[in-house]
Amino acid sequence: MKIGAFDVHEPLPDLREVHVISLLLPWLDAGSVGSLALSTLERYFDAKELGKLSTTGAFFDFTRYRPTVYSVEGRRLTTIPNSHIYYAHTEDGPDLLFLHMLEPHAGGEEYIESIVQVLSSFNVKRYCRVGGVYSSVPHTRPLRVMASPGAEQMDELKGLVLPRRSSSYQGSTSIMGLVGEELENMGVETLSLMVQLPQYLETEEDYSGTARLLEVICALYHLPTFQEDAGRGRQQYKELTAEMEGDPEIQDLVKLLEADYDARGESPSEEVSQTPLPPQVDQFLQEMNRRLEER
Repeated sequence: MKIGAFDVHEPLPDLREVHVISLLLPWLDAGSVGSLALSTLERYFDAKELGKLSTTGAFFDFTRYRPTVYSVEGRRLTTIPNSHIYYAHTEDGPDLLFLHMLEPHAGGEEYIESIVQVLSSFNVKRYCRVGGVYSSVPHTRPLRVMASPGAEQMDELKGLVLPRRSSSYQGSTSIMGLVGEELENMGVETLSLMVQLPQYLETEEDYSGTARLLEVICALYHLPTFQEDAGRGRQQYKELTAEMEGDPEIQDLVKLLEADYDARGESPSEEVSQTPLPPQVDQFLQEMNRRLEER
């Protein structure tokens, strides 16, 4: 059946107390942490596809989101970029929808309206946006997860997340933020969980960031932790540290970021007095903070 611009499979699943875990590609998926986390959860719950956009060319530019060619038993097949929705039943908690959103290049209003229509048809109770952003943090310290103001007081998240500071940024942003605004106006609880990753690494797949994000999501929904992801992340950062031994400039930068991290302690949103950084490093930190605020 059609719901807005989405083809939704029938019969519709019987879902209760539905919570949505969403990801916006590619802008809020640094290190692929959101993609990897959602894939892990979907495998754990044996999630099934609920639906996808019926005509993706109405929203996406395929010179920017490239189709992918692959082979199966000698046959060449092509996948076209799309926005997918999957669903999963849980035993004790709320049922879940996993929403993979692509930033639209056209028809943004129709796209957003269609997403909201699908979610509202299941009477969702919570909309949680997850992902990763690059920031001025060292890989040698526990990765911080910034959450919507007030989330740090939730029983499940105490000690695991820090409130995202209020931003004075005014300017261009993603139109997909309207999804959360529309749902919030409808009385749906909204939540954001973003793990901060070291800007100087920019790994294609950051397993430490993925493990940290999964740790918070699992605490939120009382799920077992995924130890394999955590171990893989520790090994990845250990190898990256070894690679930096021959680069004194990066080592100096890491030390400065460690000092800044430690000075801020558990309140990274507050300004702290500290020894002035070298101009080039200070400029680097300001640029990373600006990028974070614009997300």
